[in-house]
Amino acid sequence: MSGLSVFPASVVTLWLCAWLGARVLAPRLSADQRTREDFNLVLAASLTLLGLIIGFTFSMASNRYDQRKSYESVEANAIGTEYLRAGLLPAPDAAKVRRLLKHYVDERILFYSIRDRRRLPELSTQTSETQAQLWSAVEAAAAAQPNAVTVLVASGMNNVLDSEGYTQAAWWNRLPVEAWVLMVLIAMLGNVMVGVTFGRAQGRGALLIILPILVSIAFFLIADIESPRSGVIHVAPQNLLALLASMQ
Repeated sequence: MSGLSVFPASVVTLWLCAWLGARVLAPRLSADQRTREDFNLVLAASLTLLGLIIGFTFSMASNRYDQRKSYESVEANAIGTEYLRAGLLPAPDAAKVRRLLKHYVDERILFYSIRDRRRLPELSTQTSETQAQLWSAVEAAAAAQPNAVTVLVASGMNNVLDSEGYTQAAWWNRLPVEAWVLMVLIAMLGNVMVGVTFGRAQGRGALLIILPILVSIAFFLIADIESPRSGVIHVAPQNLLALLASMQ
């Protein structure tokens, strides 16, 4: 679910929770001093816990975003290094490996740029086929001339293939659904208690929307970072694009 769909759903849900607290629960809450003090203590603890959980969750999402950016750079460096090492092979093998690497870079750029998830299986199949061709080309050269040079080229190709696996794993890594459920439940209960507080004060009903909007903005940022294909915040393949330009 992208942040663009999370934001309106969160605003409506949390505002309804606040309205429920203000209109339904506030009139039933005892007005004595001890009850108000206990309620304010629970409210402060709940909002503090909500803030800590949102901050911790946002930090997790940001770290995964940085990880996806880092692996894009690692992947570009591995392909670029292998492109240079391919020149150590005999001319026919070098030309074949470099041609396949250029095609492979195009596919990796498409991996970062594609937004339609329905195209991913086809792209994954094409990438696997290109990887098999790359390894076969290097394997044939190493079998024909087993020496330190071909071993170096084969090692570089292994790094290219491994870096793609690390990248894919980073894109699959998501915030657990259980964490989302707990965070949303705490936010809903917190807004209910805020609604109770405002419901007992005259002329402050308009303030009920403020906390739902603030929490929804936080949910939007977390969900958007966690949705690298459908969100607003994307990992641009800048290093791969620069590598492709240098190959040309």
